[in-house]
Amino acid sequence: MDCLFCKIAAGEIPSQKVYEDEDVLAFSDISPVAPLHVLIIPKKHIESLAALSDDDSLLASKMLFCARDIAREKGFAEDGYRVVTNCGARAGQSVKHIHLHLLAGRDFEWPPG
Repeated sequence: MDCLFCKIAAGEIPSQKVYEDEDVLAFSDISPVAPLHVLIIPKKHIESLAALSDDDSLLASKMLFCARDIAREKGFAEDGYRVVTNCGARAGQSVKHIHLHLLAGRDFEWPPG
């Protein structure tokens, strides 16, 4: 498979790891848009949020708890943080592997982008 995030999860492409377990990998974004910008991916290839199956509910939950835990660990839980997933090209998804963006350390606008 020629998936950038699968290659990162497999260790074929280096990353600045923030968290890793048997199911999930979190790493610093190489083009951060906030002081804290971490990508959280499942090691299992799933193309997007739209491609999640009911069998993936525990994995999706694990990704969200990972975002929460990293925000706490990095000291951003009290001031606030944003968790974003883009689903499809029109929404800005550039890598076809589901991922969460954990963003913190600055003020965010609403509505986004």
